Amino acid sequence: MPEVNMPRLSDTMKEGVLSRWIKSEGDQVREGDVIAEIDTDKATMDLEAFDEGVLEKHLVEEGTTVPIGEPVAIIGTGTSTGSGNGKDTPAKGAEAPATTRVYPAPDTEPHEEPAAVTADRQPVSARETRRPNAGAPSGRPLSSPLARRIAKEHGIDPADIIGTGPGGRIVRADVETAATAKSQEPVPWQDRAAGASDATTGESEPESREIPLTMMRKVMAQRLTESAGAPHFFLTNVVSVDRFFALRAEINERFAQSGAKVGVTDMLIKACALTLQDHPQVNSSWAGDKILQHPRAHIGVAVALEDGLIVPVVRDAATKGLEVIAGESRALAQKARNNKLAPAEFSGGTFTLSNLGMFGIDNFTAVINPPEAAILAVGATTEEPYVREGQLLTRQIMKITLTADHRVLDGAVAAAFMRDLKRTLEEPLRIII
Repeated sequence: MPEVNMPRLSDTMKEGVLSRWIKSEGDQVREGDVIAEIDTDKATMDLEAFDEGVLEKHLVEEGTTVPIGEPVAIIGTGTSTGSGNGKDTPAKGAEAPATTRVYPAPDTEPHEEPAAVTADRQPVSARETRRPNAGAPSGRPLSSPLARRIAKEHGIDPADIIGTGPGGRIVRADVETAATAKSQEPVPWQDRAAGASDATTGESEPESREIPLTMMRKVMAQRLTESAGAPHFFLTNVVSVDRFFALRAEINERFAQSGAKVGVTDMLIKACALTLQDHPQVNSSWAGDKILQHPRAHIGVAVALEDGLIVPVVRDAATKGLEVIAGESRALAQKARNNKLAPAEFSGGTFTLSNLGMFGIDNFTAVINPPEAAILAVGATTEEPYVREGQLLTRQIMKITLTADHRVLDGAVAAAFMRDLKRTLEEPLRIII
């Protein structure tokens, strides 16, 4: 009997959570119908049927974590046997694995997804327009996956929220309003002013609050645990950046009319990509029984989100101008914060950059983003005194630290990369020439 399998939606995804069934057992299913919603490590997606038939059976319950390729439902072919039971039974020999399509759920931006592949090599594609929500099960308020997740995090029952979306649908803004109102309510220990106390009620103050793990947080924990198994070593350089910032100011002055603005991270992306071209060993990844050396530099930039961390990728950064890199990096960061990144936009990186300078962090070591061989941590710009030709002067400096996987890189190779990166940043015309 045809099966609907849990699809793979990104290169980091190993399992998904079937968060909600849209179609019930016995429902007629047409091509393009949403049958369920899936929470992945990056977003919530709609699982849609590719062929017509009858949803014969749910194989998993809502909230179940399902490995990639495992069946979640059975769809009949729609060929009637004349039994009169309303269910369609496939003819002998006509069974074929049911293909599915997966699309962004409401509260995510419709975008074109790259083709993915299920465990039995069936295509999973995405359309360009969002279809209306097929409705919630009887007795359950209509709500978007994002709204339900936020409500769960705040301990709010969606049934207590009045939706302001189309058809009374509960959207993110409704949940945030309810959460704000809840935060203003008196907490249990404030009621003691009215005469309640631990001695009289026998209750004690809560010492902690339980926060359920999101799929993103679960995957982060898994991948960082994998990273911890790699033998790390760290190299730090102090970079003089007076000329770097002078060039940035001049570039932004020239770009002022176009509205473009080049940031420190944008120049670092370009500098890293150019330096990686001269040090291809650093632009590599660990593949278990081999090392993969990449001819093109795809630079990932760590972006902090409310519930985790994501690394959108600027592809072929060495061949792009600073204005283009600046536009791409800002667009990717904005899409990341709005949970609108396509899988192709946060996968395939060959080297990662993590900049915490804007938080005033002078120096830190970053955790490698597996399977990449290295990650660069960038600290804040500070002023320090130094002596030149017997005179006491000041200069701006920036500390950069490379974390390297010793299985892929030796110390001398990584040190040569850091030496040349330092030279590029201190002689910044190398970035644009």
